[in-house]
Amino acid sequence: MTKNKIFDFDFVTDVLEKSYITGQAPSVTLITNLKKNPYHILVSTIISLRTKDQVTLSVSNKLFAVADNIEALSGLSVECLSSLLYPCGFYKTKAANLKKIAGIIIDEYNGKVPDNIDDLLKLPGVGRKTANLVLILGYNRDSICVDTHVHRISNRLGWVNTKSPEETEFALKELLPVKYWRRLNDYMVSYGQVICKPISPFCTKCGLSEWCPKTEVGKHR
Repeated sequence: MTKNKIFDFDFVTDVLEKSYITGQAPSVTLITNLKKNPYHILVSTIISLRTKDQVTLSVSNKLFAVADNIEALSGLSVECLSSLLYPCGFYKTKAANLKKIAGIIIDEYNGKVPDNIDDLLKLPGVGRKTANLVLILGYNRDSICVDTHVHRISNRLGWVNTKSPEETEFALKELLPVKYWRRLNDYMVSYGQVICKPISPFCTKCGLSEWCPKTEVGKHR
């Protein structure tokens, strides 16, 4: 019974969606709702890495007020970018990468953010999470974006048994029908921030708790 219910993807995503609706979307998704431009998705996702959502929103808005397109970004110095990106995590490294990215996109891609994962992954500081978000939110492509929340919750549910977000991405693509792919990150990020926390998750508040195997969950509330 447990396995059947937890692998009822309509049921699971319905529980996640209800929590998502009453909570708040991840910062990059909020930016997407306003901008819907691959450039903004790429830049804000890079800013979001190891940075809290509120900081990501404020820093992204501050940067876009000065550089709302790739050409304007290219015209900024690394020092100026560093100042604009503060206090996001690793702001100096991100400033240097964004400066390089702007030059590469202008010189090699005619100013257009690449629309395929191979080219996106060639950009400095861009990993699979960032590349997949650009494809999903910027180009409306079907893919799965896996961050720490998606990786953690997918393993706790017993959907996958993986050691890294990259392994989880490919395992989920084998497991899940395509119709579930695009919103999975939004739903699980929201759920992971509020309910299925990394340490001591709120299992008593979780609509999946009765069936969830709680893989590697020790203390819970």
